[in-house]
Amino acid sequence: MDVNAPRRLAQRMAASMPGAGDEEEKSLRHVAIIMDGNGRWAKKHGVSRLRGHQEGMEAARRAVEAAKDLGLSHLTLYSFSTENWNRPEWEVRHLMGLLRQFFEKDLADLVEEGIRVRIIGDRRTLPNDIREMVEQAERQTADNKGYTLQIAFNYGGRDELVRAVSSLAEQVASGTLDVEAIDERVIGDTLDTANAPDPDLVIRTSGEQRLSNFLLWQAAYSEFIFMDCLWPDFDEAAFREAVDIYRGRNRRFGGR
Repeated sequence: MDVNAPRRLAQRMAASMPGAGDEEEKSLRHVAIIMDGNGRWAKKHGVSRLRGHQEGMEAARRAVEAAKDLGLSHLTLYSFSTENWNRPEWEVRHLMGLLRQFFEKDLADLVEEGIRVRIIGDRRTLPNDIREMVEQAERQTADNKGYTLQIAFNYGGRDELVRAVSSLAEQVASGTLDVEAIDERVIGDTLDTANAPDPDLVIRTSGEQRLSNFLLWQAAYSEFIFMDCLWPDFDEAAFREAVDIYRGRNRRFGGR
């Protein structure tokens, strides 16, 4: 039994009560974004899907800059899901190439701006050169004191949970973990997002209204905002619009 669970529940409920907790409940630390609509943007503008993905990369750069201006501690971008492997091979190659370009062109700027880079997702099936780039980016930015940019690449919420459960099962089988010690904290610490706060706000562009296997555990109490704009059109004004909507909501975390 988790003896601290009642205390944590009381704290969470207290934070949602009117009065002193109001500012805390509306504070915004972590925003996660499902970047959707590159293909529809390309079709709308009569250009190739590749061009749509390239414009989507520019929108990602704008979001990274806006997150800094908004004072976030974490920004998570859903860039390539475990299901995206089902796309045509030429499109998958292009998406891999865009990640390479991002690290080659942007890593120096991220280091200079003090942004810490973290990649979440299953790295085992990534091409070797991309895995090396990922590890290099994390090493080079590990000591940065600015906000944390989490890039979800080859990521799926169910896959993440399966990997976490498998890891915990191995620890129990080896005798290094008591099954009675497994609680929400232990599970959270085994996920790809360990040590990061859960997202306060999840934004999805393009008008779709679903999670698409994104941060299934972490988004349990997140606010959701679904925006009609296609991802390549997402800019700082759209980001601030979503933040303003978020700040107008009342987060109760199951309380009154």
